[in-house]
Amino acid sequence: MMAPAFPRLLGDIGGTNARFGWQTQAGAPVTDVAVLPTDQHPTLVQAIRHYLSLSGKPLPRAGGLAIATTITGDQVKMTNHPWQFSIIALQRELGLQRLVVLNDFTALALGLPSLDARELHRVGGGAAVAGAPLAVLGAGTGLGVSGLLATAGDGWVPITGEGGHVSLAAINAREQAVLQQLIARFGHASAERALSGPGLVNLYQAACSLSGQAPQPLTAADVIAGARSASDPACTEALELFFGFLGSVAGNLALTLGARGGFFIGGGIAPRLLPELERSTFRERFEAKGRFRDYLAAIPTWVIHATVSPAFVGVARALDAA
Repeated sequence: MMAPAFPRLLGDIGGTNARFGWQTQAGAPVTDVAVLPTDQHPTLVQAIRHYLSLSGKPLPRAGGLAIATTITGDQVKMTNHPWQFSIIALQRELGLQRLVVLNDFTALALGLPSLDARELHRVGGGAAVAGAPLAVLGAGTGLGVSGLLATAGDGWVPITGEGGHVSLAAINAREQAVLQQLIARFGHASAERALSGPGLVNLYQAACSLSGQAPQPLTAADVIAGARSASDPACTEALELFFGFLGSVAGNLALTLGARGGFFIGGGIAPRLLPELERSTFRERFEAKGRFRDYLAAIPTWVIHATVSPAFVGVARALDAA
């Protein structure tokens, strides 16, 4: 294992925003965090150079980037944004001694053990089981999913996958009708087609169609505002559908991973909707797995509302281990 190189540029890059931070030495906090809208920069390297200029930083010696897409080789192409790049070429262009690129929710999973109680909002469940697997998912521009497994010697191994694209399931006739709307539009009703910012709009449009209402050109923020003001029944139903599907998908993941160490909800949507989440069917749907209701009822669920993205901690750990 190579000696760590500092200073480091750290990034948490989603389909809407790219967050960058700076770490000067091992164990140092992440500072100079800036959020840049991705659509204002034609390429990732231009966004990085803009960040360095804004923060007055020199070219770093090492970089770690958590990015919302699958990482399977040198060529990286974002799922919900046009950015694409070669890892080798990016390292060369920035003159980095080391560069690590990993999925954003893999990085978030690596950061879970460092979360402080003040950065977590509990939504039901019992006590976490020490050493048991952890699970995390989060809705934003897309739907990220990961998990974390304990190893001997207090280590952790993240699970890298694309669980946000599993097939969505319905538990009643209305949800089945919504799924048919999504299948007609997209060919496949993945979890992300409902559990994301664009997914919330998809749910609103489906609710309109099923109720014989002409949909308006709303954004996800508009749908949330319409639900909060109770001014549009389709917006209200869209948010109810969102939380119901979120609970079902989260419960499936908890069962799959045996996540008795706790279930974490990240992403940009849930932390902004804590009152609505607590009043919703989320937790009931999380536990509604027949004979395994008691198993899931014991698993605590937390919403992450950290000031600084835990993915920064995760990507720094990945750099340390590279």
